[in-house]
Amino acid sequence: MIIARSPLRITLGGGGTDLPSYYQDHGGFVISAAIDRYVYATVMRPFQPGIYLKYSQLEQVARVAEVRHPIIREALALTGLDTEAPQIEITTLADIPAGTGLGSSGSFTTALLRALYAHRKHSVHPVDLAEQACQIEIERLREPVGKQDPYIAALGGITCLSLAQDGQVQATPLAISQDTLHDLEDRLLLFFTGFSRRAGAILGDQHGRTLQQDPQILDNLHYIKELGHRSRQALEAGHPERFGALMDEHWAHKRKRSSGMSNPQIDAWYALGRDHGAVGGKLVGAGGGGFLMFYAEDVDRLRLAMRTAGLEEVRFRFDFEGTQVVLS
Repeated sequence: MIIARSPLRITLGGGGTDLPSYYQDHGGFVISAAIDRYVYATVMRPFQPGIYLKYSQLEQVARVAEVRHPIIREALALTGLDTEAPQIEITTLADIPAGTGLGSSGSFTTALLRALYAHRKHSVHPVDLAEQACQIEIERLREPVGKQDPYIAALGGITCLSLAQDGQVQATPLAISQDTLHDLEDRLLLFFTGFSRRAGAILGDQHGRTLQQDPQILDNLHYIKELGHRSRQALEAGHPERFGALMDEHWAHKRKRSSGMSNPQIDAWYALGRDHGAVGGKLVGAGGGGFLMFYAEDVDRLRLAMRTAGLEEVRFRFDFEGTQVVLS
């Protein structure tokens, strides 16, 4: 049995500028951080011929082309398992459900590819792993997603991703001190809103409006990218509290990107957080639900306020390993 895992992620700046509809004309920049919450993919050889899949549904088919799960089907094809008589069983698990804004799709794709390569006794470089995951989601399946999620899942760490117009990604670790790293781990707090959503609708709207050269969405994304660079400067200069204030500015602009980005309940929780010790915050991911992330000046006061409001906190530390085989 092979078990591979990929970390989930939080976005610290520049989110949304990693979609091809934007970076192909303007270049993109994202700061992303892998966290110690994971998506797992297990691969083994069953006793009987065929393909056996266990995720939120069960599948048993004879050929790769018959697989209903699109990412699993394309991953099997990309790794060459559609050219032989398949005899494989794949199971997927996750610490946190999909649809919560933590990049689970990219994490799942990289974990699955890593497990399939290990099953075939092949090695794969993390950058190649990320690019192949992007190929599956962006090119083969035409999903309106960006390159951030596969890259941070494959590489891990707190990483600056600069995207060129030709799609090349330059990944550079965020150059922060240990004090700033510990400050972020102590003062960045995640609270689940209870709302799950598929990112496709919001990202699809952004993708379409960007392709149409909508000046409102382009100006918004230009500003978000600039905020990403300012966030990098603040963190590398050892001023995490300045980064926290930039998160508030980021959220104010992110909310303008789509009418589905927030709702009255999320707005109320955000205001509650700002009134009880949060310097700034935002919804993680495409928006519409998932996790509220705050940078807190007073963590105890913020935790009490959010707990009283009924929101569950998920505590985390950063992951610096990326996609790994944990059992073979």
